[in-house]
Amino acid sequence: MPVRLRKFIGTILIVVLVIVYALVANTIAVATLGTAPWWAHLLYFSLTGLLWVLPAMVIIKWMAGPKQQ
Repeated sequence: MPVRLRKFIGTILIVVLVIVYALVANTIAVATLGTAPWWAHLLYFSLTGLLWVLPAMVIIKWMAGPKQQ
């Protein structure tokens, strides 16, 4: 697969990932953290704010393609 096509598909996947992840994370927060203390909100949003990076890293590695020798 050409690198340009890989990067195009990867960019679309990352945008979709961020949108879907944000919607799911906020839906879970609204459903479960309604009466939780402030520190639970801080912990939840800190973790979910960083957790999306893991699947994004996989997509970025795929976009880069196989290593050149």
